[in-house]
Amino acid sequence: MTAVSNQGGKPMARETFGTSAGFLVGTGEGAEVLLGGLAVRFKLRAGQTAGRLSITEATLDPHRLVPPHVHADEDEYTYVAAGTIGVRVADEEFEATRGCYLVKPRGVAHAFWNPTDELARTVEVVVPAGFEAFFEELAAASATGDARHIQQRRADLAVKYRLGYPTELVPALKAKYGLKLIGE
Repeated sequence: MTAVSNQGGKPMARETFGTSAGFLVGTGEGAEVLLGGLAVRFKLRAGQTAGRLSITEATLDPHRLVPPHVHADEDEYTYVAAGTIGVRVADEEFEATRGCYLVKPRGVAHAFWNPTDELARTVEVVVPAGFEAFFEELAAASATGDARHIQQRRADLAVKYRLGYPTELVPALKAKYGLKLIGE
């Protein structure tokens, strides 16, 4: 199957679901933000899906931890596209390898990390859309390289996006798997 492209050779993507026609979001399309060990590429945003869902591609560096967190308003669905990720959902820990799917419901604490020496790539579907803006706002703080500023901004954004951080889990996960938090 051949990808559809416009006359300039670039893949086509529409801005909204406002018509009955589908659209293509091509490989490499979408803005990307860097969060100190986690790269997030926006594939479908709230404005493109009438707020129904968002889709991002994430690349997690080796031995990095996305801190435990709880969404009040969003469910997350993850497909592991490459590598291996460690996952904690509620009180269960497991490894997910290429081809696995993960379900992280709203209201349930979850964390994930890359326990290997290779990059891990995931596709994240978040329902409903809107949380993708959190990553953009956090990326601005991450660009400073100031760990204290990043942590403070993360705390401020947690209030805005109704996100909880059970930080008591971080030291044990870091020690058990030899990890660094994203942004450290």
